[in-house]
Amino acid sequence: MDLYESEKGVNGANARFDAPLARPTLWLRATEGHEKSEPLIRAKEFSVFYGEKSAVDRVTLDVQTGKVTAIIGPSGCGKSTYLRAINRMNDLIPACRTSGVLSLEEQDLYAPQVDVVALRKMVGMVFQKPNPFPKSVFDNVAFGPRIHGTGGRAALAEIVERSLRRAALFDEVKDRLSDSALGLSGGQQQRLCIARAIAIEPKILLMDEPASALDPRSTARIEDLIGELRGDYTIIVVTHNMQQAARVSDMTAFFYEGRLIEFGNTDEIFTKPREKATEDYITGRFG
Repeated sequence: MDLYESEKGVNGANARFDAPLARPTLWLRATEGHEKSEPLIRAKEFSVFYGEKSAVDRVTLDVQTGKVTAIIGPSGCGKSTYLRAINRMNDLIPACRTSGVLSLEEQDLYAPQVDVVALRKMVGMVFQKPNPFPKSVFDNVAFGPRIHGTGGRAALAEIVERSLRRAALFDEVKDRLSDSALGLSGGQQQRLCIARAIAIEPKILLMDEPASALDPRSTARIEDLIGELRGDYTIIVVTHNMQQAARVSDMTAFFYEGRLIEFGNTDEIFTKPREKATEDYITGRFG
């Protein structure tokens, strides 16, 4: 979930996100007639600037509902910046601005009337390094539902168990729910962060290198979990690991120097890329 990261600031610094307007409207859900085949997230000539430097350069990209989309590319190519633009975490960075359109369910994410808190309830995020709170396992997962108004131990207990089961963690921690989450292994902590993200029932899960800090066994469990969550959530995974992208994703986007070079079906990207730069990257000629 991690909408509460906005209160901690970038890299855990104490900062508070101030929306352009003071939460003027709630985020609007899709209408009853919204077709699942339509792109859920749509970027059109979308750019992100840090001062005068362009980190994401005129990207046009459609992300389909229920699919796993991998974003690959060398370090500094704009992958994480694009990912964080979807839940507006880049707003925490001074001198960051955007141009073009980035929309969710055909609504401009950067329109002045957007309620950023409500947006982050729809868009959960899992970071590269597991970041559980220094609280119990139970309170980590219950944190989001509590701040969004869910009260009562029984209701929270149901949410916590359901979320931990979805994250393939409940059987391992069911007797440790009152223990500190910091006592879990790294792989367990990352699955706890995924449970925390899905506890508020988002539509979208953003994963920024979710397994890069984990051992191979824990990495395999995270990849299996992504497969299990496919379809229930629209998942976007940033990864340097091209084998991982090939294993877990339906669609792959290749970014280079802030630009989207190629986007398509994962099998085609890895076996028959259209662009030479894509082929050079996935065959290890650079990156």
